[in-house]
Amino acid sequence: MELNIRGLKKRYGDVTVFDHFDCSLLGCAVNVVFGPSGAGKTTLLRLVMGLARPDAGDLSSLSDLKVGAVFQEDRLCDNLSPVSNVKLVAPSVSREAIQRALSSVGLGSCLDKPARELSGGMRRRVALIRALLSDYDLLLLDEPFKGLDETTKETVITYTRGMTAGRTVLLVTHDRQEALAMDARRIITVKTEGPETG
Repeated sequence: MELNIRGLKKRYGDVTVFDHFDCSLLGCAVNVVFGPSGAGKTTLLRLVMGLARPDAGDLSSLSDLKVGAVFQEDRLCDNLSPVSNVKLVAPSVSREAIQRALSSVGLGSCLDKPARELSGGMRRRVALIRALLSDYDLLLLDEPFKGLDETTKETVITYTRGMTAGRTVLLVTHDRQEALAMDARRIITVKTEGPETG
């Protein structure tokens, strides 16, 4: 199964981000978007989520999908614990399952701390677990492993790869090693002069 984006156009003022952009996402697989800063990677995710509107183009193959996401910003509720932050978007998941998931990525010692007391890397992992445990058909991951040291990143990628096996994922990263570690099946390269699929 493929999910197709056809003829996508998006401008912000005088800046053209996409002009007749076509790509296909492989279903039940990890798709990776590469490209330099400012080339439109995050804009693409925003358009897929419906947080921004295209000027033209067809994203209808994505319109009925439930979308989960990790943004560049963690967007946690600072007064809530990691468990409660996850529970907000995954109400059907038991607290015990959430605790196990958080512990699997090294957060077992801070399950009840307010999110405001967590380090940047800890917050990033909470945001990722929140997305992984949500009810989604398509998971969008915008630099989900940023701010993690190499040992922690390896643990988190291994966990994420297992949790997303057989699921449809669109991952934005600058790191080709992350794409390899996530067993990416399709690469979409976004260039300032226009995107191409490989």
